[in-house]
Amino acid sequence: MSGLPISVIVSTYNSEDYLNKVLESYKHQDYDNFEVIVADDGSKETTKQLIEKFAADYPVNLRHIWHEDKGYRRQELLNKCIVQTEYDYILMTDGDCIARPDFVSTHAKYAEKGFFLSGGYCKLDKPTSDAIALSDIENQNCFKPKWLKKQGVLGKKQQLKLSVGDKLANFLDVVTPTGATFNNCNSSAWKSDLIAINGYDERMQYGGPDRELGERLVNLGIKTKQIRYKAICLHLEHPRGYKTKESLDRNLAIRRNTKYNKVIKTPYGIEKLEDTEKNN
Repeated sequence: MSGLPISVIVSTYNSEDYLNKVLESYKHQDYDNFEVIVADDGSKETTKQLIEKFAADYPVNLRHIWHEDKGYRRQELLNKCIVQTEYDYILMTDGDCIARPDFVSTHAKYAEKGFFLSGGYCKLDKPTSDAIALSDIENQNCFKPKWLKKQGVLGKKQQLKLSVGDKLANFLDVVTPTGATFNNCNSSAWKSDLIAINGYDERMQYGGPDRELGERLVNLGIKTKQIRYKAICLHLEHPRGYKTKESLDRNLAIRRNTKYNKVIKTPYGIEKLEDTEKNN
């Protein structure tokens, strides 16, 4: 094994069909110096059984970190996983994101001290998401726009992401108006930097906790690097029952405070800090 060792953290909750596809995609990476940690926010026993089945002959170390289902507590779980990673560089992604074979190697290639990486995704509709079989991941059909268009609807922007070569991808990453934000589906950072900001803010639920974490990394002095067109995953479509106006409003208030007060270390993260003003 060579190259930067990476801990890939995959978030999941009771979505075995999609997790099955996602774990399959990490069997076919063109890179082998990584581990996969499934961050499980309280799924049923059948998810554990699925992971154990994969682990029996997985090409890299596959771990399952689970906590009891007490409602949406993903940020708390991700903080536990950050602490327990084996390696010093962490790639965050989701259990509904199928990784292209060059996914991990691209993050390894562009990782640099003082930066975090912001990758991109190709958003699929529900019929296409459901049509992808494990064989389509192994033979890479699912990353071919022509094949995907036969399964459902694939927008022009999504086609472009899957079609560009290295030179055009580099150009598009420079000129894209989209900011290089920290997105849980496809971003990576140094473990020491994530520890320095005290990880995720555990008060936050769905709707921006990853962005807020990225904003605190920037407040720490970490720069951003755009790999939106170079590091691609397929984002599978599914309902989001945990998305509520209340959680979105609360998260926006926390993000506003982070920006206005240039918060670096959340008091509600890996460590629970009593003196909030001292640590903001």
